[in-house]
Amino acid sequence: MNATLRLAEALIACRSVTPADGGCRELLVQRLQAAGFACEFLDAGPYDAPEARVSNLWAVHDAGVPGPTLVLLGHTDVVPPGPAGAWTSDPFVPTHRGGRLYGRGAADMKTAVAAMTVAACEVAAAQPRHAGRIAVLFTSDEEGPSQFGVRHVVDVFAARGERLDACVVGEPTSVRRLGDMVKNGRRGSLSGRLVVLGVQGHVAYPQLARNPLHELAPALAELAATRWDEGNEHFPPTTFQVSNLNAGTGALNVIPGEAVMEFNFRFSTESTPDSLRERVQAVLARHGLHDGRNYRLDWTLGGEPFLTRAGTLGDALTAAIREVCGTDPEWSTTGGTSDGRFVARLCPQVMEFGVVNESIHKVDEWVDVDAVEPLTRVYRRTIERFLG
Repeated sequence: MNATLRLAEALIACRSVTPADGGCRELLVQRLQAAGFACEFLDAGPYDAPEARVSNLWAVHDAGVPGPTLVLLGHTDVVPPGPAGAWTSDPFVPTHRGGRLYGRGAADMKTAVAAMTVAACEVAAAQPRHAGRIAVLFTSDEEGPSQFGVRHVVDVFAARGERLDACVVGEPTSVRRLGDMVKNGRRGSLSGRLVVLGVQGHVAYPQLARNPLHELAPALAELAATRWDEGNEHFPPTTFQVSNLNAGTGALNVIPGEAVMEFNFRFSTESTPDSLRERVQAVLARHGLHDGRNYRLDWTLGGEPFLTRAGTLGDALTAAIREVCGTDPEWSTTGGTSDGRFVARLCPQVMEFGVVNESIHKVDEWVDVDAVEPLTRVYRRTIERFLG
């Protein structure tokens, strides 16, 4: 059994449901320090709630030879597994079946964290006088609110003038087989919570009430039908989706007093958060809804879009995938957000690469065992090629 697979199994056994680290950091620090990495803890979160503290590990191998800094970025936290009885085997007991390793985090993304750690340690051992710096950044706040993880670390780095030249994020980007897709950017995420205010009353006396669902419906129809932009050569068009809509008291004869709609934009660089906010408010106004009078609207900007064009990191990663996996990966910006959106504030080149994403966030999450060692080799060859 190879070193990466053993470490991945040990990490899966850690119950690191976000924002808990569950003991992952101890395993990683032990290996990194043994390989000569200087480890720094940049934990953050509510001081009055120790269980909500976020684990942030920044580890650097610096041989003192001038050169760029390459960061390997990952997260140790996982989404809740749901009912344990729905799983074929315990989600926190790494289990092998049919050539796959099963467990929560197997694909998203403890295998990548293990592979990054092993690859970084191997390069440091084989090339103790490598150029530049090899760095790893692991957080336990990617699957949660993402307030005290990489977002916090980037603020710390900005304040102290930390230089980052390139970053590989270990998100599961592959679609059918390891190496068929990398992400060279991500769309932005903007969420809204709209509360339409009505007047509660009896359904038999609508003249004495005002139904907020009836007032919202025409505006929602226009929002759903709007073409927000056409996208561009790097990004698909911006999309609008309702994620939650509720109203009512549970009684069939009561007109609700308010309706709550939660929605999200995944937006390209052809739109901005300000332009989307303005256009939504204009649609609401056209249908008789006015902020502060008959609705409240709160916005949350989850992240701005980022894009990495062809360059030294893309060359190194693509060449490594071609060498190890025998394929030329497609470059894509589809999918959800990642911690890459925070690192991109300081780092000019951010790309994502990892295992097949078919099972992420699902019951019986898995990773192909045959992909574990090649993933490690891709990360290692990327480091070697980028640092020259």
